Amino acid sequence: VQLQASGGGLVQPGGSLRLSCVASGSTLDYYAIGWFRQAPGKERDDVLCIGRRGGSTYYSDSVKGRFTSSRDNAKNTVYLQMNNLKPEDTAVYYCAARPAGWGCGLQYDTWGQGTQVTVSS
Repeated sequence: VQLQASGGGLVQPGGSLRLSCVASGSTLDYYAIGWFRQAPGKERDDVLCIGRRGGSTYYSDSVKGRFTSSRDNAKNTVYLQMNNLKPEDTAVYYCAARPAGWGCGLQYDTWGQGTQVTVSS
């Protein structure tokens, strides 16, 4: 499977963005998808994982209540809806896949190219 994240951009604090992670080469239904982010000079921040059936596991307390993920397996796409964005959310966001049978976790074997999210006034 290959993944491509898109939908990033510049948004003001308090604004919203929806990122997309499109899969190709395989059926998305076979995978759990994780969202990650990395700001310049910082370590990777694990955001959340969405399982095969749409349930999400959050790894970052800072996004709870603001970020949600959903999936449309028919479109081979997973979404990350980000609301009430803050400057500290600025980072490159990545999606990654792991076999759905593993469930959600922090180890992924397929990564997509990231998309830049910048939150600034």
